Amino acid sequence: MFKMNEAYFKQQLEKLLAIDSTTGFFRPIQDYIEKEIKALGYEYEETHKGGVMAVMNAGGGNPLLITAHLDDIGLIVRHVNDNGTLRVDKVGGLHPEYALCENVRVYTRKGEFYTGSVQKVNASVHVTEDDVAAQALDYAKNICVVLDEEVKNASDVKALGIDTGCMIALEPRLTYSGEFIKSRFLDDKVAAAIVLAGMKAVRDEGIKLNREVIMHFGMYEEIGHGTSWIPERVKDLLAIDIACTGPAQNSDEHKVTVFAKDSRFPYHYEMMNELIDAAIKGGVDYVTDIFTPHYGTDGDTSIVAGYDIRHAAIGQGTANSHGYERCHMDGIRNTYALMMEYISL
Repeated sequence: MFKMNEAYFKQQLEKLLAIDSTTGFFRPIQDYIEKEIKALGYEYEETHKGGVMAVMNAGGGNPLLITAHLDDIGLIVRHVNDNGTLRVDKVGGLHPEYALCENVRVYTRKGEFYTGSVQKVNASVHVTEDDVAAQALDYAKNICVVLDEEVKNASDVKALGIDTGCMIALEPRLTYSGEFIKSRFLDDKVAAAIVLAGMKAVRDEGIKLNREVIMHFGMYEEIGHGTSWIPERVKDLLAIDIACTGPAQNSDEHKVTVFAKDSRFPYHYEMMNELIDAAIKGGVDYVTDIFTPHYGTDGDTSIVAGYDIRHAAIGQGTANSHGYERCHMDGIRNTYALMMEYISL
């Protein structure tokens, strides 16, 4: 079974998680990924809207695009309230109960940021009536961001450069517990680090590929159009994303999942079988699973956009999706091994 350079993987995961990248706010992380691709000795190309592609084994025939996205769910300033707090709206699937009490960074248009936290409008239990405290959480009604600044009104906030449309990123809170990894945004920065580790292995170990492989780092998966454009020569697309664990799921934090279907439609049956065959051949610990009712990957958007491609998806079992997520190095090892088995001779 292919073995990953785990020190490099963790180094890249830590660096990627440290860069805020709420969907739409992609430039800092795009600049980083381009520098890392260049350091690995590959050329890259930017997509016009945001995203990076690097080619391995150019001209190898039957091109495969592997995609891992770098955008995170987060918040955006909807309105500056009269008392100096911020009314916010979600970017991607960030439910208010998963955002409450988190530390955040609010970015101005000039790229500066100010810290704050997500709080209930009536945040102090001791002075809040029971009926108010029991109300369902709602960004439009009872959630706000409180800035760590001496601001008393909307004018004070706007003087900092904060206004409607400013992006808000949540603190990832990365921590290791044995071989478990806990953090926000393991979806999908674990996959991006796996892809980088694969690119490094191809270079360092002289691994021969069975076709042209385009590594795509997308920036818009969380809002549904990450791969709505891909190069015309692509024949197959493999998304690497989290495999959500749950009571009725096969996915396991110690295994890689080969996706059979998500909330949009089934994945390509023959390509799925190729991945299963590759897992068996390589001794990779895998399961198959279906993810509904609220899941899709970047591969889906290419199909919807009308590309004549096969699409499939794999990923490590991951708990607590879109919250404080957790995965295990075993699942990461198996995901890496299956990716490498599938693209190598």
